[in-house]
Amino acid sequence: MDVSLSLKIAAFLLWFNALGFGLPCIAAIRNLLSGRDIPYIMGFPAYGRGPFEQRGLYTTVPLVAGFLLVCILEGVAGWLLWSGYRTGAILALVLLIPGAVYWWGFALPVPPILGVVRTILIVLSWSTLA
Repeated sequence: MDVSLSLKIAAFLLWFNALGFGLPCIAAIRNLLSGRDIPYIMGFPAYGRGPFEQRGLYTTVPLVAGFLLVCILEGVAGWLLWSGYRTGAILALVLLIPGAVYWWGFALPVPPILGVVRTILIVLSWSTLA
């Protein structure tokens, strides 16, 4: 199946999120399990100090593990989308909801922008999906 450039870009954006935000989850979980504070990556706290904590929901292993699961599923959605499967598009759209909660709660500015772009690309190419 020949997959459109739009879907390939959307898949790449899903992989970018999955790797770019999923891999730091591993470092954050490691630190939290060893009793240390969350790590700082490029001067920013990895999954802490955002609206979640301002409302009393502190960064814990289950919270970061939940976000890691969303990131892993984004990677799966990207793979399915790259292959032209409608299930990848549906998964990507469904993941916007839990993703948005984490993006807001951890004060992550980049994923919402990428989420909007990938959603537009998916919707524009919907009819080409199998």
